[in-house]
Amino acid sequence: MIRSAKRRSLAVPLVAALLATGCGASVEPAAQNGPAPVTVTNCGVPVPYPRPQRPVSYDVSGTEKMFALGLADRMRGYVMNAQAEPSIAGSPWRADYARVPRLGTSRITREIVVDAQADWVLAGWGSGFSEERGITPQLLDQLGIRSYVHTETCWDYGDKQPVPPLEALYADLQNLGRIFGVEQRADELVAELRGRIAKVEQGRPVGVTPVPVFVYDSGADQPYTAGRHAAPTDIIAAAGGRNVLADVGKGWTTVGWESVVAAKPEVIVIIDYAGQSAAEKQAFLESLPAMRSVPAVQQKRYFVLSYGDAVSGPRNVKGAEDFAAYLRSIGR
Repeated sequence: MIRSAKRRSLAVPLVAALLATGCGASVEPAAQNGPAPVTVTNCGVPVPYPRPQRPVSYDVSGTEKMFALGLADRMRGYVMNAQAEPSIAGSPWRADYARVPRLGTSRITREIVVDAQADWVLAGWGSGFSEERGITPQLLDQLGIRSYVHTETCWDYGDKQPVPPLEALYADLQNLGRIFGVEQRADELVAELRGRIAKVEQGRPVGVTPVPVFVYDSGADQPYTAGRHAAPTDIIAAAGGRNVLADVGKGWTTVGWESVVAAKPEVIVIIDYAGQSAAEKQAFLESLPAMRSVPAVQQKRYFVLSYGDAVSGPRNVKGAEDFAAYLRSIGR
């Protein structure tokens, strides 16, 4: 998992804004110029959003939510870790990636946002926004820059009320639709994605116990994996599996190898991105003496999931469709 310029001042007025998840929206009195602000609940806090004029997104998750809503032409740019290059190459929005400015190839920073003269930022808590790295909704707010936090990460931010990953995706798309005035497109997109997930769920074998699945992202001493609040948990469940670490109340996190071995996963999902190939990750897993007793390793049952399909975004549905096809191909 991807876990990791000179600054100039902005002459922008201070705007009061908090941040965070997705429910209904209400319209404020008409602004002097442009559409009326829209109040959206983000991570439990109602936030009034004027229509963004220079939005910036971080990582595949934020960027492809914007692209899927047809907002590429409105974007000031995006920041994307270099390890996500394969996800860009495999994206249905490759053309949008090519025409929207890329503002950085590592993590998003306050300096990047300020230099871009952004007035709105979309990112997750922890991976993008971070107190340790000095880029939080509150700090940006002091510069007159509004923010929106991915609902999937609200379990660790704001009111800390978790929302299941796929529901969090739908909430974000509909909230972004309201913020940018593309409600109809957002509603149609969410309806399409829900329908595709329903079809995947309908295709699960009746009366069959969900397949135990382990998600391996990276890590040697400890595996980095998906907990309850990360998108692969819902992707796996929709397809007919069960994330063996779904009881871990985290998003992307580390665990001990002993917990993986004890869970006896029958399938291992390998998250694929630049830096270490899926084949190299498989070879590493098979080199661990403890993992040799795991059914998935013994039967070489591995499914490679693109990083772009694994992080919160419209491609989660494709991930569920592809994983369901894999499970059916092995009789599960």
